[in-house]
Amino acid sequence: MFNIFGQSKDKPNDVKGVRDALLRALKEHLQKAEGGEGRNIKGINLFITAPTADKHLYESAVHHNEPELFRDEIQRIADDYDIGLPLTWELEVVFTDEVPSEAIPLNEVDAAIFIRTKAHVIQRTGSAYIRVLNGKAEQNEYTITSEDGKLNIGREAKAQIDGGFYRINQIAFPSDTGNDANRYISRQHAHIEWNNDKGCFMLFADEGGIPPGNKVKVRIAANETLIKLHSSLIGHQLAEGDQIILGETAVIEFSYKGGIING
Repeated sequence: MFNIFGQSKDKPNDVKGVRDALLRALKEHLQKAEGGEGRNIKGINLFITAPTADKHLYESAVHHNEPELFRDEIQRIADDYDIGLPLTWELEVVFTDEVPSEAIPLNEVDAAIFIRTKAHVIQRTGSAYIRVLNGKAEQNEYTITSEDGKLNIGREAKAQIDGGFYRINQIAFPSDTGNDANRYISRQHAHIEWNNDKGCFMLFADEGGIPPGNKVKVRIAANETLIKLHSSLIGHQLAEGDQIILGETAVIEFSYKGGIING
């Protein structure tokens, strides 16, 4: 166990010293939530800005290949000081040259910290594109961004739904194209929206895209697993190359552009 309570005037130059300094700094920030106030903490973002020559020290210090070990170290500090972190709190360690303005620089080390709560979040941005692989949409490819809000997917750009209201589908598959795949897409099939906490785009099935209606299926590119969305409340975190099947045979592909996530 490292001595996380000692002080050092100079930046550490070995793995033990870096880890010691990081944990000491994290302890000081977490102590502000003593007495169980840590239950409002959703996660900790640690931004490491070490020069190339020292990067290997920081990677070893935070157990870069086994991040749960460093999380366990932080959890022990939280337990010792009755901070009351929730079971679901997340640790995100990023090696970067740029630090968000909301993050607080740490003394002794080349790093900054941001503690996320429901009311205190880093505004992230991202963009991606949707490519139509089968079926006929108004465009072959759509660029989407985190500023777009909710992006509806369905048959017709302006579709009348129950109650006489109209739904605007930003990614629309017209019914008059003669393409058979479009016939099985619901007017309110699905939507995509940005999740700022996770820094990613999420796919949700809408009323017409959940059983017993026309379904939404996703082929996950990372492991070629096929999943179905059974609820309009539980979304799927989209990843590079995921393919989304709308209805029977219409297929769209999701991709981030060049690791675009910022923040």
